[in-house]
Amino acid sequence: MEAVQAQGHEKYKQLIARAVKAGPVTVAVVHPCDAVSLEGAVEAARMKLIRPILVGPEARIRDVAASAGLDISGFPIVNAEHSHDSADKAVAVVRRGEAEALMKGSLHTDELMGAVVSRAAGLRTARRISHCFVMDVPGHPHPLIITDAAVNIAPTLEEKVDIVQNAIDLALALGAEEPRVAILSAMETVNPKVPSTIDAAALCKMADRGQIVGGVLDGPLALDNAISMEAASVKKIVSPVAGRANILVVPDLEAGNMLAKSLSFLAGADCAGIVLGARVPIILTSRADSLVTRYASCAVAALVAAARRARAAVTPV
Repeated sequence: MEAVQAQGHEKYKQLIARAVKAGPVTVAVVHPCDAVSLEGAVEAARMKLIRPILVGPEARIRDVAASAGLDISGFPIVNAEHSHDSADKAVAVVRRGEAEALMKGSLHTDELMGAVVSRAAGLRTARRISHCFVMDVPGHPHPLIITDAAVNIAPTLEEKVDIVQNAIDLALALGAEEPRVAILSAMETVNPKVPSTIDAAALCKMADRGQIVGGVLDGPLALDNAISMEAASVKKIVSPVAGRANILVVPDLEAGNMLAKSLSFLAGADCAGIVLGARVPIILTSRADSLVTRYASCAVAALVAAARRARAAVTPV
């Protein structure tokens, strides 16, 4: 963990330490055919976060490893013809029970997700698939989960139920004692002219009725009221969530994308990415991500997989 420790990132370091303690997760790494994606997998394996199964054109993978000076001799390789074939074969590895997570390599996200959501041979569940950023924001006391900023463009109320539940389950897997969910809008009052405020009010009442479980919800809340106790106090908002939210649910993908990128580029935050709602967690990384962000994304997936194993162990057959 030397590289991580040298860069700070206290919240990510804590996640990584918990994941190492939980033990490595077997991950099908999809089409790691460039140095960045292959190095991320190799280094995450060295840190004992994952056990990679490399899925892609074997000759290309070995050429990349040789050029980058990476030792992949201990990793199994599932040969594939091209990126689409890599995605299909990686999903098949998961369906056979040989891996507990997927990790995106040097292919387009749409190619990977197309294989994941295939009705014939994919990894669908009854739950809507959604994306979460786990943000390490300098100066903020705890990780912030932002959802959904990458998969669901304009989610309906029904889809937001699953988006919220996925985020709560993630927060619990990461060790949050009380997931506090802020349903964001541009204001903290319900306004029939602003649909996101209606959705927020409905989601909170659904949580009251047990349709969403495991967390405490409040909304609508503007961003300042969600994360600043001072702002919440000025608006006289009395809530267990206002000013203390650790999950931010955005109205749509555009708002989430802008929020996450604003934190990254203006506040120096790092953002680990994971897709939930499929049979296994899916690690989504960008070629622009730092190594610490790649480690953190692997750590998040490892903790989600460990939580699923723990639930399965106590669930009656």
